[in-house]
Amino acid sequence: MEQGSLPGRRPKRESPWPHRLALVTAGATFLLLLAGGLVTTTGAGLAVPDWPTTFGYNMFTYPWSKMVGGIFYEHSHRLLGSVVGLLTILLAVALWLAEPRRWVRWLGWVALGAVILQGILGGLRVIWLEDRLAIIHGVLAQAFFALTVALTLFTSREWRCPPSPLEAGAVPPLFRLCGLATGGLFLQLVFGALLTHGGGFLTAHLGLAGVLALLIPGLTTRILTRHADRPGLVRPASLLCGLVILQLLLGLGAYLNRLTSIPLPFQAVLGLALPVSHRLTGSLLLVTSLVLTLRVYRLRVAARAAAYPGGMPRQVPA
Repeated sequence: MEQGSLPGRRPKRESPWPHRLALVTAGATFLLLLAGGLVTTTGAGLAVPDWPTTFGYNMFTYPWSKMVGGIFYEHSHRLLGSVVGLLTILLAVALWLAEPRRWVRWLGWVALGAVILQGILGGLRVIWLEDRLAIIHGVLAQAFFALTVALTLFTSREWRCPPSPLEAGAVPPLFRLCGLATGGLFLQLVFGALLTHGGGFLTAHLGLAGVLALLIPGLTTRILTRHADRPGLVRPASLLCGLVILQLLLGLGAYLNRLTSIPLPFQAVLGLALPVSHRLTGSLLLVTSLVLTLRVYRLRVAARAAAYPGGMPRQVPA
């Protein structure tokens, strides 16, 4: 019998809806990043000059027949942003009503606040014509995507079951490597936004890419050789390494296409596909590294609990 439950009564079943909504919200946010990448690459960010209306129309009643050229990209981006906002509202409410862990409930409200702020920043970017807002808007989009993925992990069945701990001495170095990788990947996205909207920080962007190209394969090798029996670590680590290789190739293509005069085949198609794919792969790298870091963090807590049973609870908080 579950501790604290009354005799003859079954424990309350946890609702699956917070996890489902978190998963759908994360997926919709990824599509929103795709739409945002298309807007940025095509230069359609100012194709619709007013906000929150669209050429004087209510945003949701703007005629589909008029969505042509850059207007199609920008207005679709706005509509998809509204969908993500609605999903985030539903997620925050579902967490507040059905999630027993207070910190997860509050993360839902943080996500809601972030998506509201993101919408306001996007609108002010149109009204004020300020490139710095575009940079902040792009970086916050990546952070929000990472938060939705984290909420998907926190509300999963995996996170409610305490893990078996690793050896105490093996966890801190692994956690530091994961933290460095995740922090470096987020900083790389910041440099990418600065390069896209401001034209600077190319050297920093390339230099950090070189560091990450060494750090992430080293992290993957450590996990594959020392923790091969942990599929929860092996899978994201392997995916992370594969994404790094893909990202380096996409980055090289984007560099050649944008910053050199070297002719590339299918110039028109690659000119759109390469930078958009480069940004999306960067997003996937960030959230994959974040999932790996969070899983290692749980193992770190479990290792401490096992090493100091008198000073810490044996069970890792869900």
